[in-house]
Amino acid sequence: MSSFQRWAFGLTVPAALLTICLYVVPILQVLALSFTEPTFGFGNYVEMFGSAAIGRVVRTTMIVSAVTTVLTIVVSYVVAFALVHMRPAARRVALFMVMVPFWVSVLVRAFAWITILRRNGVLNSALVGSGAIAEPLELVYNQFGVIVGMVHYMMPFAILLLYANLSEIDPRIIQAARSLGARPVTIFTRVWLPLSLPGLAIASLFIVIFSLGFLVTPAILGAGRVLMVAEYISVQISSTLRWGVATALSTTLLLVVGLLVAVAARSPALRAAFEGGRR
Repeated sequence: MSSFQRWAFGLTVPAALLTICLYVVPILQVLALSFTEPTFGFGNYVEMFGSAAIGRVVRTTMIVSAVTTVLTIVVSYVVAFALVHMRPAARRVALFMVMVPFWVSVLVRAFAWITILRRNGVLNSALVGSGAIAEPLELVYNQFGVIVGMVHYMMPFAILLLYANLSEIDPRIIQAARSLGARPVTIFTRVWLPLSLPGLAIASLFIVIFSLGFLVTPAILGAGRVLMVAEYISVQISSTLRWGVATALSTTLLLVVGLLVAVAARSPALRAAFEGGRR
């Protein structure tokens, strides 16, 4: 081992120890609690898989996560596609606008959506005042409000991931397709879309994983009526003190996320996304 390798190895040791102490050890404690609280055995897992309440929470989480992922990907792809085709000056302004939400707290954004979507909020007041509707719509404290808030939160991440992928597509390929007489729709479906599959794959994976463990936005915009897995775990720990069920559900969620990453890592599209910068 060269001196540089020894020096590099020495630098990684503190980070590795910190990761073990702050991440691996707590996860092992959660895993142990799922088998030992309140009594030793698989009772928490049996209760978790046999509970109708947990089943409803899991179904709600899956539905909200799936809808959020689809809507976020579709809207973000449109924005990223537009960014690629903008002039440099306009693109800089647009990218700045995309990154502005990163500077705003998730709590502020969630309460802003309540102001917009509530019965006497900005949107309902505008619709009623214009005569478009007779009665205010129920746009918040339900799945619709939760999905709106989650899509808004996820979009900057997805836009940047997709923009990075789309901007790497060689423009000469597009020019070649045009020179051969391909129409814009054909160019998009036969060139842009296939070449952007790695970006779509990694953005979708990111959104799904983030959505499965989302807590703040569903808790505020759902107001307890749209109970997702993360909020259910929080309630079990802080209110009902059912640590065994909560840790069992946390462990299962962690395993599901790990399985998603492992399966996705076997996909050529996702591997291309991670290895795109290698030459």
